[in-house]
Amino acid sequence: MTSEQKEISPYLRKPTNQRGFLFDLIIYISIMFLIREIYFPKVGFIVNGLFWSFSTLIIATWRMRVRNISWKDIGLRKPENIKRTLLISIGILVVTVLSIMFFHIIKDYLPFSIIQDNYSHNSASKFGDLKGNWLLFFTIIPAVLVESMLEELLDRGFLINWLERLFSSTTFATAIAVILQAIIFGFRHSNDLSVRSITVGLIGLVMGIGYVKFGRNLWPLIIAHCTLNTMSMIDRV
Repeated sequence: MTSEQKEISPYLRKPTNQRGFLFDLIIYISIMFLIREIYFPKVGFIVNGLFWSFSTLIIATWRMRVRNISWKDIGLRKPENIKRTLLISIGILVVTVLSIMFFHIIKDYLPFSIIQDNYSHNSASKFGDLKGNWLLFFTIIPAVLVESMLEELLDRGFLINWLERLFSSTTFATAIAVILQAIIFGFRHSNDLSVRSITVGLIGLVMGIGYVKFGRNLWPLIIAHCTLNTMSMIDRV
């Protein structure tokens, strides 16, 4: 067991108030979806996205304080080994990309219907006309990176730990938590069973497994997620 795992262990061994964590999750998930009904057309998609995420972050932080749990407790702490952190980030990134590629190879052969969305075109319009526009790219990429970090804090850090506490009486609490947060993550990005929602869900699944597997430190996930989204944005320029 690494010292990072030792640091998180005392929290994981705390007695669980399942009703309390269920109450937290009801509030959190309700706000997470309902806040997206608020949209300010004049400020654009990027600003609205940050508004949604920061609003959800406030709710998560509030409930964490009620439970006397800090962001450091669930993984926002300095990595002990920078080289190992970067190697883990690269590994998570590679597995994520391979998972997405594999899904796109087999998606037409699945025994159920998937909505074939045109996300690439819609995303380009949400971010503006990025084709050949490096000035716009460098203008919005800081916000994209902040959003990537917030998603790891909320979806991997908060959701996995709260879902684990909710299902702590079961044998497979961690597995259930990782799968559920991936489903919520994918569905939140596209409220249907589409290529978009499954692709994002796969990202959430790989990130969730990486979080649990590698000492529950959020930084490898943040680095991998920021790199993935940067690559995606560069592909649009």
